[in-house]
Amino acid sequence: MDLGELWVIFGPGVAGAVFGAGWWFWVDVVVCDAVTVSFVHYLPGIFASIAALMFNCVRKDDIDYSPYDDSEWRLKLWLFLAYVISFVSLAASVGLLIQDSVVKFGPSVWTGTAGVLQCVFVLISGLIYWTSHSE
Repeated sequence: MDLGELWVIFGPGVAGAVFGAGWWFWVDVVVCDAVTVSFVHYLPGIFASIAALMFNCVRKDDIDYSPYDDSEWRLKLWLFLAYVISFVSLAASVGLLIQDSVVKFGPSVWTGTAGVLQCVFVLISGLIYWTSHSE
């Protein structure tokens, strides 16, 4: 077996483990933090998960990289929206981290850090699965 075949076999499992690790950070914050975490802190992770799902709804074989063919404009628009949602969720989690570090009362800095780690791991898992998924 070559490395490509192994990546196709084990890539989705690695992606699932990375996705689970991202959500594990967030569950740790919600369960162990002394302060109640507001719903706004949940939104970046939820939207990052939606963006990862959007990425994985597209097969790599369906994308034509020809700049002159505009037959797959819906597919490219879907991927563009997935990128926008993923970057906005990451920016929102960083913004909440900065807010948590500046404000003296409310959630701890670990809440913001876990939110950033959750978004990063969820988006990396979507990328891992998308690159390893064949067909």
